[in-house]
Amino acid sequence: MRQFNYILKRLLHMIPVLFCVTILIFLMIRLIPGSPAEIMLGDKATPEKIAILEEKMGLNEPLIVQYGLFLKQIVTLDFGDSITYARPVLELIQPKIMVTVGLVISTTIFVLLLSFPLGYLAGSKHGTPLDSGIKTGALIVISLPQFWVGTLFLLLFGLKLHWFPVGGWGDTFLEHAHSLILPGLTGALTTSALTIRNLRSNVIDVVNSDYVDFARSKGLTEKRIKNRHIIRNSMISTVTLLSLRIANMLGGSIVIETVFSLPGLGKLLVDSIFARDYAVVQTVVLMLALIVLIVNLITDVAYSMLDPRVRLE
Repeated sequence: MRQFNYILKRLLHMIPVLFCVTILIFLMIRLIPGSPAEIMLGDKATPEKIAILEEKMGLNEPLIVQYGLFLKQIVTLDFGDSITYARPVLELIQPKIMVTVGLVISTTIFVLLLSFPLGYLAGSKHGTPLDSGIKTGALIVISLPQFWVGTLFLLLFGLKLHWFPVGGWGDTFLEHAHSLILPGLTGALTTSALTIRNLRSNVIDVVNSDYVDFARSKGLTEKRIKNRHIIRNSMISTVTLLSLRIANMLGGSIVIETVFSLPGLGKLLVDSIFARDYAVVQTVVLMLALIVLIVNLITDVAYSMLDPRVRLE
């Protein structure tokens, strides 16, 4: 019951945060130089045609009126039409958000598979050649730019070995999953390296703590000490780091989707910014902000499961 009340309270707290986000989104996109009407008309743009199109799009209204219309769209879940694609924004975004969410999930899975075993090994084998090798490898991976790693993977595993598609999204679930392996691995490397270093430090601190020595003195098996004390307590700050990196993954999806030609929200956002497609940009950024808030909520709830001392208040 306490967790339910906490979640409900946090959901209510999201409302003012999202309200501030809508103001920032609305103002920042309109601070970009250039008129959407002028861009749409291109070479045919004349002052008269621009004025007519701006009136049709509502851009001749005061900013406060335009913002009010934007809030109305959010409340009614009617985000208008894209001026570039001449389609309803939600209809345009729905298939693309699945690509981006799938990419983030794929990246997170690879982070968990890579960082948790290696981080625990490095921490539990502190001072050994294995520990030094994992630390050095993590440091090297952190210094590698994502676009370079993605291009390298694409050339090796896509063009040369033909193990994975060189671009696209596919049509079936298996094709979707297959096409996300290389992008997910590319996005996971930097986060995995940071998580490994963080988890390693946590494991070293926990292994040398008094309560672990006390557990051994009570005769508990090493397996039980590892599962109930070392791993569980080492993960607390790592969960925070991982939740912050998920937000970074959403931003990094722009680069990865471009390299691997994935039809996700990242590429759509960049194209819409250049086209001054206000409706699309506002909706995409709002959805990304909502995802980040939900991830933070899940992180706070996970704290209480990992550490009984944390109270959801």
